[in-house]
Amino acid sequence: MTAASEQTNGQSGKRIIISVDAMGGDFGPKAVVAGIKRSADKNANIGFLVHGPAATLTQLIERRGLGHCCEVRDVAEVVTMDAKPSHVMRKGKGTSMWSAIDAVKNGEAEAVISCGNTGALMAVSMLQLRKLPGIARPAIACLWPSRNTGGFNVMLDVGADIRADANDLLQYALMGGSYARNGLGIQRPRIGLLNVGTEEHKGRPEIKDAHDLITEAAPQAELDFVGFVEGGDIPSNRVDVIVTDGFTGNVALKTGEGTASLIREFLRQAFRATPLSRVAALIALTSLQRLSMRIDPRRVNGGVFLGLNGTVVKSHGSADATGVSSAIKLAFRLAESRFTERIAARVASAPVARQDALRSDQNNEQTG
Repeated sequence: MTAASEQTNGQSGKRIIISVDAMGGDFGPKAVVAGIKRSADKNANIGFLVHGPAATLTQLIERRGLGHCCEVRDVAEVVTMDAKPSHVMRKGKGTSMWSAIDAVKNGEAEAVISCGNTGALMAVSMLQLRKLPGIARPAIACLWPSRNTGGFNVMLDVGADIRADANDLLQYALMGGSYARNGLGIQRPRIGLLNVGTEEHKGRPEIKDAHDLITEAAPQAELDFVGFVEGGDIPSNRVDVIVTDGFTGNVALKTGEGTASLIREFLRQAFRATPLSRVAALIALTSLQRLSMRIDPRRVNGGVFLGLNGTVVKSHGSADATGVSSAIKLAFRLAESRFTERIAARVASAPVARQDALRSDQNNEQTG
């Protein structure tokens, strides 16, 4: 029995093992190991398989006193941020990313996290773990700060695939609902389908068809479908899950991140402009700190790859120790809830006959 999987003190069960690609990201293994330390201090029920050069990782792990919960897998090569996914699929077997995913495939770990190249991570995850039965296109789900009580909404797809037909959007709704239920603790998630307006006559044909499919599937899946929503509803308390294609979702995500960064910079400039504004900043310090924490992207770090035979969490490449720890916490919670099995059950319960009929109609229209 390895150090990572040994029973926790006073516990009868084994730790939940998280496989960590330590070499992806902007700040290297030092930030990743620091994030592991934060998570290990808070939760004794996590063990780690840490992938990368053993000489470097062992020193970092021993320095932080993590030998009791970490096992190092010695891997020499690294997937760079500019590497082409197709190249990594062919030549990436000696990389830390490949090794980390392989641990989930082999049943040694319940989930994997990486700060590395998103395209390569998705490509290798699909190659190694394969798609769940019935899933045509996996999706990346992210957490979006919102007015809801829990503080976040789920949005998917945010970049796994720029295309999505009606059946894909239905599957996104089912997977997003399962994520909200198991990741955020929302018993009956409210689903919104992103469109250019809330009126029934608006939108592309596949979005209108998806509206009908989700309406039919929602009761059996224990979801509340609120219908079409607009961009302004993404951070609202009207919905818990926003469903869209990967092109639209990725543009929205990057726009939101850029806008949040701009607002933080404008506030910083405003409070430094004059001596009086600096005094005002001191008076408002507590409120500003509360706002900063509310919109801190590190707290919601971690896009989840949905639709695969395993839990994969993509951390921001720029994640520091706080961000890595946040991604680990998310991976642990999803693994603990047996999230992948629950998604498979939800997708299997979809109205298959209606999906097949609709896909046949769409194929006939394309070839007719």
